[in-house]
Amino acid sequence: MSDFLDLRAALASWPYDPDADARRGRGDDGREILQVRTLMGIEQYEVDGRPDGARPHGRESALEYHVEKLQQARAAGREAEFELDPGQSAELINEATLYYFRYVRLFQLKDWQRTIRDTARNLRAFDFLHRYAQREEDRLYLEKWRPYILRINATARAMLELESGHYEQALHAVRGAMETINALEELDDETFKFERQRSLSALRELARQIERSRPLSETQRLEKQLRRAIERQEFERAAELRDRLRALRKQESG
Repeated sequence: MSDFLDLRAALASWPYDPDADARRGRGDDGREILQVRTLMGIEQYEVDGRPDGARPHGRESALEYHVEKLQQARAAGREAEFELDPGQSAELINEATLYYFRYVRLFQLKDWQRTIRDTARNLRAFDFLHRYAQREEDRLYLEKWRPYILRINATARAMLELESGHYEQALHAVRGAMETINALEELDDETFKFERQRSLSALRELARQIERSRPLSETQRLEKQLRRAIERQEFERAAELRDRLRALRKQESG
């Protein structure tokens, strides 16, 4: 029996559209899956666990396996001897790429929770490699993209907060990421410099959008009305608004 499968019917039923090339659905066993329509085919990802569904070393991911090995070394008092050889580093780098492909699509589909999960997971992988990789080139390989992944993680957290009307928490997530990116150690790498500048610009714009859309408090609303009354030389109206502001601030301070 041949394993060859002609995909023409599946491709014809889902024409390629770069503006609508990702979808979620259910597999034959009822599990949720993510599919991406590329120009020449269809990619499929698991939405939970490792994106390709594999279980390296009998674990959910290679990262989980190597972290377990580190914990064993630490328990035996041999953490100083623990390191990742080039093959193990390559395994973790390649696995991080799989998660990148998935979280980009999850972000596109506004699945903020899973985007946060996958970006946070990759940040842990970045940290693990940066500390334990045997070769310097492996320790630094993923660092050039750290600003980008911090931006996506913060944006997803902010959007999740905004869906619940938590404007201050959303701003906190964005501003915290900007501080973290600004504090990153400088790398002599053009990709790093580009991603840092692009990420900071995108986060600044997101912060401005959140501030513009944030509902005004009663104090802010009265202050805005007072400025307008003064500009229009409506002095009686201005005096009334000042009295209301004083009373409100006294109430708030009390």
